Amino acid sequence: MTHDHDIVLRPTPQQTQAALNPPAGRNGGDLVVETLQGLGATTVFGLPGQHALGMFDALRRSSLSYVGLRVENNAGFAADAYGRITGEVAPLLLSTGPGALMSLAALQEAAAASAPVLAVGSQVPSAGLGGGRHGYLHELRDQQASFRDVVKSVHTARTQSQIPSAIAAAWESALTAPHGPVWVEIPQDVLLAQTELPVVTAMDATPDEVVPRPELTAVAAHLLANARRPAIIAGGGAVRSDACGKLLALAERIDAPVVTTFGGKGAFPWEHPLSLQSWLEDRHTTDFLEDADVLLVVGSGLGELSSNYHTFAPRGRVIQIEADAGKLGSNHDCLGIHADARLALSALLETVEPRQDETAPERVRTVLAAVRERIDAQELTLEQRLLASVREALPDTSPSFWDMTILAYWAWSAFDARHPNTMHSAQGAGGLGYGFPAALGAAAADSTRPVLAVSGDGGAMYSIAELATARQYQLPVTWLIVDDGGYGILREYMNDAFGEATATELARPDFVALAESFGVPAVRTTPESLAEDLAKSFAEPGPSVVVLPAVLKMFAPTHL
Repeated sequence: MTHDHDIVLRPTPQQTQAALNPPAGRNGGDLVVETLQGLGATTVFGLPGQHALGMFDALRRSSLSYVGLRVENNAGFAADAYGRITGEVAPLLLSTGPGALMSLAALQEAAAASAPVLAVGSQVPSAGLGGGRHGYLHELRDQQASFRDVVKSVHTARTQSQIPSAIAAAWESALTAPHGPVWVEIPQDVLLAQTELPVVTAMDATPDEVVPRPELTAVAAHLLANARRPAIIAGGGAVRSDACGKLLALAERIDAPVVTTFGGKGAFPWEHPLSLQSWLEDRHTTDFLEDADVLLVVGSGLGELSSNYHTFAPRGRVIQIEADAGKLGSNHDCLGIHADARLALSALLETVEPRQDETAPERVRTVLAAVRERIDAQELTLEQRLLASVREALPDTSPSFWDMTILAYWAWSAFDARHPNTMHSAQGAGGLGYGFPAALGAAAADSTRPVLAVSGDGGAMYSIAELATARQYQLPVTWLIVDDGGYGILREYMNDAFGEATATELARPDFVALAESFGVPAVRTTPESLAEDLAKSFAEPGPSVVVLPAVLKMFAPTHL
């Protein structure tokens, strides 16, 4: 009997000859880029630094495309978006100490959003490792410790022979559901030293699938088929696992209304008769979900935003499908199914008996009408008009990336992402500065369609340097900057809580003139001309900036 692990691939004579005579002039950095190429990478992001120069020198001997950003955190956001858009691992090359640490906020967002980012960082020379305080440039006592609480896994290579295996193990970890960021570090001297090791060829780091247990899906199928008022919450896991088609099929088979989380935008057709859209920060939606006698949660941990700030208290039976085992039952008692969303929904579709409920579409319409009535009563026509203008101008298949800003908070609930995996934001970790560099990463993944970035003036200042990146690589990103003179949402929070805002008002540049100084076309728009100006920008090649002076307000919360 032959087992898979007994199979040994024997090299051809040509491969043997090539391995015995590797090309001259290679270093440890070549082993890094060769391994990335062998695993299937085509594009890398990063920023060079003294200890990492061995890797960057090796790039010129590789076929990898390099996108260099101006700040490591922004490079991390770009890699995050590349991973989200492609579903592939996004390599991120970083230097030691300050360069590495600057990426942490971006890697936290990648972890929260399950984006497969493979960060390869350098280290001080091997002689300085171990926390001995030798005073090397960029030295940290334990650099890995800074990453362990952020990334999925940490991998080290202390010799050149360890490099391919360390990177392959990290690659597999990044792509194991749930996807996420990983960290690899290699000392400077190991990267710089000449190597006589053979060129790294094709490698296989395909992760095992997270398959549901059949006894659990059998119980779930029985509960759903016999429910009186089933409902579904679809999270980001449904999008990342490419399960949207199966989600639609299941919802239609059992006539279950579906609401998508902010991370799951686009997982379910917005105008479908069973679509509750994304109004999770609305008590009408919360009440509806609490009333479900069986609630299926697909690819969501029901965290703060998805639970209307933890006010959601389901009264029925909860079934939770989640690839991150640590999230199963973490907020609500449930029948927890540890599995990739696509595989679990496939299993349910094979076993669930159809149920018909002619009242479901009417109940959905009633909830959405109540939501609209509540919003309309607040006279927030400007905000709704701006969102409609963005939707009108943005091509249906173009991805959009939203910073932490008031228009984005509106978009979480009210924007129709017409295709899966086209709307992304930093709502996982909630850091500022995500929108523009993330959009650059998406454009690097696919430059055939325009990409939208949306920021406030405060968040935009985190990313101004990347206007140079956008121009250098001619990336087709239109950056909409809503300029309200400060941190608008914090101003609103503080005024509501304390009667007065502190530290929220900002001096800022003339964004149009600043963009033009980078050679990036820019225009100042108005609410009336926003759709037209955005459409013009999308139609032109390369980057552009659209500045909208406007003070926006949020709709009233329902969780207080």
